[in-house]
Amino acid sequence: MSPITLGIDVGSLTAEAVALSGRELIASAQVDVLHDPVATARRVLSMLDETLRSVGLDRRQAARTIATGYGRERVCDARLADHHVSEISCHGAGAFHAPSAAAGAGVRTIIDIGGQDAKVIRVNARGELSDFSMNDKCAAGAGHFLELMCRTLGVSLDELGPLALGASHPVEMSSRCSIFIETEVLHFLQRGFDRRDIAAGVCHAMADRVLSLVRRVGVAPEVTMTGGVAKNVAVRREVERRLGHRMIDLGLDPQLVGAYGAAVLGSLEVARSGERR
Repeated sequence: MSPITLGIDVGSLTAEAVALSGRELIASAQVDVLHDPVATARRVLSMLDETLRSVGLDRRQAARTIATGYGRERVCDARLADHHVSEISCHGAGAFHAPSAAAGAGVRTIIDIGGQDAKVIRVNARGELSDFSMNDKCAAGAGHFLELMCRTLGVSLDELGPLALGASHPVEMSSRCSIFIETEVLHFLQRGFDRRDIAAGVCHAMADRVLSLVRRVGVAPEVTMTGGVAKNVAVRREVERRLGHRMIDLGLDPQLVGAYGAAVLGSLEVARSGERR
């Protein structure tokens, strides 16, 4: 077995931890974030421990542990990781080295939409960061925007995408601000518009914000989406339609890609140093 490496991604809404042997995912865990990133990291690592024990492994066997996400520095300060790497680099590495990418998918552009921000990342033929763009502080380009719209529409996040796919005449949101879009959604509801058409309008508004980021760095095939919003089928299809590119399936939960990339970078470090555990 190749040396085991761990990746911990403490984001704004969720945290993930993975264990790899080489590029093979052998265990993973995910939790909602707590009040403190260190407490969150300890909780997700505890869950990862349970999975590792079930396959006869121990986290102490890990040759390297890399932290990423908003809480990465605090996680390292608590000595739960050897060092930290930006989420931009980790999502790039995770998408490039993911199971389907390793089989020849050749991912070069990664659209990562998390709870509080969105990024478009370009990597070169070696999977190294070549360019990126991030959204501004407006929530309309991130997952929190969809959560807000779901509350207004009275549906869950899981229901929003399928609901939008049933639209026959999607409404058009005139504003680019999440607060004003919420007002527009309420206006459409009060006027008796079909909720499917409103849901589609919300998902198209999200796609608009994503595409404005894509235009800053351009698109190099192949393209994929990571982060929680990648699970919204309506947003993903609208981005695909406007880009003219189908999103590569990474063979990996989109929310695990950051942690997976952190563990991959740890594996590359171990290989360079010639370490064995």
